[in-house]
Amino acid sequence: MAGDGKGDKPAASAGTETKEKASKPKDNAEAETETATAQPKSLPPNHIPYKQVVVHPLVLLSVVDHYNRVARDTKKRVVGILLGETHQGKVDITNSYAVPFEEDPKDATIWFLDHNYHENMFAMFKKVNANEKVVGWYSTGPKIRAADMDINDLIRRYTANPVLCIINVNPQDDLEIPTDAYVAIQTDVETRGAFKNTFVNVPSEVGAYEAEEVGVEHLLRDIRDTTESTVADVVNTKLNALKSLKKRWLEMARYLTDVCDGKMPVNHQILYSIQDILNLSPNLKVEELVKSFAVNTNDNYLVIYVSSLIRSIIALHNLINNKMLNLEAERKAMEPVKTEEQIKKEREEKEKAEKEKVEKEKAEKEAAEKKAKEKKSAPRRK
Repeated sequence: MAGDGKGDKPAASAGTETKEKASKPKDNAEAETETATAQPKSLPPNHIPYKQVVVHPLVLLSVVDHYNRVARDTKKRVVGILLGETHQGKVDITNSYAVPFEEDPKDATIWFLDHNYHENMFAMFKKVNANEKVVGWYSTGPKIRAADMDINDLIRRYTANPVLCIINVNPQDDLEIPTDAYVAIQTDVETRGAFKNTFVNVPSEVGAYEAEEVGVEHLLRDIRDTTESTVADVVNTKLNALKSLKKRWLEMARYLTDVCDGKMPVNHQILYSIQDILNLSPNLKVEELVKSFAVNTNDNYLVIYVSSLIRSIIALHNLINNKMLNLEAERKAMEPVKTEEQIKKEREEKEKAEKEKVEKEKAEKEAAEKKAKEKKSAPRRK
């Protein structure tokens, strides 16, 4: 249930004895569970087993919820297990769950991880989705700590090459994704006849399946500002992308400056990658490209200009209508208020006029009928 990286040393205190006992192999009852442990494979030195790590939204939500429940407003970190699938060097982290974890802030070698709880949880998760395997563990860091290599060695009992994903629950930079993935490899620097394990960074990104995208959009409905139009969202996205690109260029410039000044050693792989980036960057000094950008910009400005004119005309039309309605309301408000007697008198006059009209129409009808009858009874001339 615990580990401290001192399994080969004699116990110095009761606390260390507890950890050493807990670090012993599992008994027969635990061996019968479905959480079969994976034996670490012997990899060549400096070999990175994974090329890319994709963290899905459900994992980020679970980690943030775990942190808010356990270590909010403290300097503690939380630790959990990552579940997912690996295929051709790509790790898809689709699920996770929290694991009880404690560590001594003064002594990095003293820590507690309840792996019995992990085994029971994984057995239940496996009944729900058998395709999800243990691919690593997560920490809220926000940086790698001294005990992380020992914890990683403990997680090796359940997967050959565990991925350490450090998730920053309080990001300070909105342009950076809050995840950093690492994997432990053997370096070619020998120490007393044995290779030394070190963490190396693995490219990571945040991705989602189609069903997950629908769920994320549903959750963001209450967060996103509905007053902003789709065009504003697109413009903000492109603006953030340009800011992120500028930040990367400045970072590469600082690296090259440090290499030229002798502050950092030359890494040819990084230089090759920078050269590839420069080769893929467009040459904005080509006359045809400049002309195309100008034409496209002018077309967009024309649409914006016409749209602004239409909006101004509609606003002016609404303003005139509103002014007319206000004048009509003021005119009605200035009219004297009629009393009940005046209203009754007007009603009686109206009824009297209608009655006279009806009688007049009736008299005219009777006269016309009488005239037609007399005309009909008169003798005809031969």
